[in-house]
Amino acid sequence: MPLIVRDHTWTQNQTTVCISLPLKGVKSANVHVICTDEYLKVSFPPFLFEVFFFEPINEMKSEARIGNGVAVFTLQKRRDELWERLFTDIGKDRQKQIREGAILTVQEKEAEKSKAKAARIQQENKYALETMMKLENEERDRIQKMRAAAELGFWREARGTGTDGGQPLHRRTERASAPPGAANPASGQRDGKQKSNALPAPRSAGCIQISFTPRVFPTALRESRVPEEEEWLKKQAEARRAVDTDLAELDDLREEERNPDWLKEKGDKLFMAGNYQAAVNAYNLAVKLNRKIPAVFSNRAACHLKLRNLHKAVEDSSQALELLKPAVAANAPARLKAHVRRGTAFCELELYVEGLLDYQAALEIDPRNAALQADADKIREIIQGTT
Repeated sequence: MPLIVRDHTWTQNQTTVCISLPLKGVKSANVHVICTDEYLKVSFPPFLFEVFFFEPINEMKSEARIGNGVAVFTLQKRRDELWERLFTDIGKDRQKQIREGAILTVQEKEAEKSKAKAARIQQENKYALETMMKLENEERDRIQKMRAAAELGFWREARGTGTDGGQPLHRRTERASAPPGAANPASGQRDGKQKSNALPAPRSAGCIQISFTPRVFPTALRESRVPEEEEWLKKQAEARRAVDTDLAELDDLREEERNPDWLKEKGDKLFMAGNYQAAVNAYNLAVKLNRKIPAVFSNRAACHLKLRNLHKAVEDSSQALELLKPAVAANAPARLKAHVRRGTAFCELELYVEGLLDYQAALEIDPRNAALQADADKIREIIQGTT
């Protein structure tokens, strides 16, 4: 269970309320805030602070500053008056209702932000593509005009100066059209035996298509591990094809709920909001739709760790590591997370040797990670002490 923070301070004036909250050594990146007009929740595991305001505030005009070991919230009051106290006395049912409403509000705002961001990226990509196509068309037209002008000039020059035995080209054309065996009045020889110096017709214009094999991985080809990378890409392609699984039993889902990537993002947001069971439900549905996405299993393992479902956390982390084979540079961060989560679950189950093996595997991926090294040393001391 989280530890409730009580040692906060607050001040007020007619228009604002200021709350100062010590972070107790927790990094600013690990602080998660949910704020509405009636409710404020600050989660920085294993600590929790929440307020049901005495009077409503204007959440849109309020602000938060987090840093230097403290979180400071400046909240704008709806009405210009002094409050008797910071907290209001309401029943547990009302508290639950406000909490759930706050989580839904945050989720809706995040969904709107994601939708707006996706629309903006799509518009930027469309503009970039149109610009690139326009430049390519202009360059193609310029090259075609230059080529046509060059060929026309060559043809005109050939028609004006070309000779065949001292005769113009139009006379040579007449000789070529004479029947075989006819005498050439100019030379007294048969055309069939005379060597022709006719110029060939100009070649027609054409384009040569050149394509290059794309490199998905950032490493140079001479330094890469081609067989492992090809196997990894093959697994990713199979995962994308697995989306068209039979969904007969899921007919009541909305269109976006049939997308495992959308469900994964929803689970991630629920996890960030501290609603771990709801996040597990979202990941469960994503797994039903597609069992080939390693991030879904790894993130569900993180939820199980929070819910103390330790054996399930081990199982999901192992499944994620299996899907992340072969080991390549592109999936190194995901493998590190899966090893740490499984190692943590093993240690919580007091299987310290197995946990140490996972932490050592994570250190092989990121040997300069001081936090991982410190955790591995602590586990090693526990093993040495028990033996």
